[in-house]
Amino acid sequence: MNLNQITVPSIDLNKSILFYETLGLKLIVKALPYYARFKCPDGNATFSIHQVEKLPEGIGVSVYFECENLDNHVDSLLEKGICFDELPNDKSWLWREARLNDVDGNQIILYYAGVNRLNPPWKI
Repeated sequence: MNLNQITVPSIDLNKSILFYETLGLKLIVKALPYYARFKCPDGNATFSIHQVEKLPEGIGVSVYFECENLDNHVDSLLEKGICFDELPNDKSWLWREARLNDVDGNQIILYYAGVNRLNPPWKI
C-alpha cells in the first residue's frame, strides 16, 4: 500500500489554489467550484482540495510536506508574502519544522526529517 492523496476542505477554491501553487504544488485538475488536485513537486503524491459550505470545527486537518531544503524554501515563501506561525526550528522528535495555516485554517507543516522520518532512534 502507498499513500496517494490527501484531500482538505476549502470554502474558496480559487484562494486555496493560489495558496498551494505559491507553496510549490503543481495544479493538475481544476474542476471549479468543487475540486482541485495538485501534484507534489517531488515524488508522485497528489494533494487535493474540495469545496465545503462549512469548515470542520476543532483541531482540524494537519498536512505535512517534506522539503529537503526547508530553510531555503521557507525563505523563498516569506519573500512571496506567505506568513508563518512558526519558522523552521529543530524538534525533540528530530525533525526540523515550520508551521503555517492555509487560507481555510488547515495546518500546514513544512518539515525535513532525513533518515529520522522512517528510522528514528526509537523505531520499533
